[in-house]
Amino acid sequence: MVAYGCWTCADTEIDWVAYMQQVQSFVKGERDYSQIKGQTGPLVYPAGFLYTFTALFYATSQGSIAMAQWLFAVAYLVNQYTVMRIYIATQAVPPWTLLLLCLSKRVHSIFLLRLFNDGITMLLANIAMLLLVQRRWRLSLLLFSAALSVKMNVLLLAPPVGIVLLQATKWKDIGIGTAAAVILQLTVGVPFLLRHPRSYLSKAFEFSREFLYEWSVNWRFVPESTFRSRYFATALVGAHLGLLLLFSHCKWCRSAGGLHRLVLTRLWNNASVPPVAAKHIVMTLFSGNLIGVVCARTLHFQFYSWYFHMLPFLLWQTKLRTPFRLLLLLCVECAWNVFPTTLIASAALFICHCVLLTGLWQTSGWMLEQPNRD
Repeated sequence: MVAYGCWTCADTEIDWVAYMQQVQSFVKGERDYSQIKGQTGPLVYPAGFLYTFTALFYATSQGSIAMAQWLFAVAYLVNQYTVMRIYIATQAVPPWTLLLLCLSKRVHSIFLLRLFNDGITMLLANIAMLLLVQRRWRLSLLLFSAALSVKMNVLLLAPPVGIVLLQATKWKDIGIGTAAAVILQLTVGVPFLLRHPRSYLSKAFEFSREFLYEWSVNWRFVPESTFRSRYFATALVGAHLGLLLLFSHCKWCRSAGGLHRLVLTRLWNNASVPPVAAKHIVMTLFSGNLIGVVCARTLHFQFYSWYFHMLPFLLWQTKLRTPFRLLLLLCVECAWNVFPTTLIASAALFICHCVLLTGLWQTSGWMLEQPNRD
């Protein structure tokens, strides 16, 4: 199916040409981030993005879209394999649900036709999550940092990753892994930090970007004046933090007596670390990422790749009946395939997100800190 798509579907790139223009500027020696631009505007991703797409620039004979499609097809297949490994490790879903991971038209488009950096980012993030499930803590943090260096959306996973590390490993592993992650960020940024540090930090890690209302998939059902309001943005940040605290205290850390008890226990007793099941690790990571997606300032079409592969697993952890799970997944997919997005599609997506979050809150499957039987 992937090969058929590469052979028969005409490319519909959106940002690839801009990526290549930014890479060419970098290759020619430009190190001021404010001056690295493409046809869609200035570069707004960390330096790992530049290195990744510079490699693709040379691997595709300086930007051949046809060649790039085949490379992204390989990335897509590796990503599918990685996610399936995560699912299998949890032993928490029926085997046939793995087929659902292959049925998204929008995700196929993001990887094979649009050639967005989101696909590369999530490939690295999914490998990092698989390493967490395998208890390879330090290497996992290094891969999370690599993913973050390509695009900042990986920060949505930072809170649940922190909880998992507190529950499952010792301070030494956390410290070494975090130090390696920071060193990687500094290393990839060195050419820009040495010459134009302010430009690099303000562009590569820009938290004050203005988003276009017409491209918003998740908030198109609210008035444009509301969407652009600072109060709306502040409310979303508050909702994000509030939901993270609620899930951390009442769900993710439930077996430890709550978030505060977990922190105090680890501060006073670092020698004893209880075994944590793969299912609990994945539930924590996936639900934490979903909370970030639900409260995101905006979601563009390519952002669907941030969480699509997590949806079947999360749906099967709820008490919903299987037909309703499938219907909910179908509604989410349909909402993401309406272009341009409409008020109805946007509202339907929001409702589906809320139903899924409510289902996860109500599930009794959070008491999972026991050895995993592999």
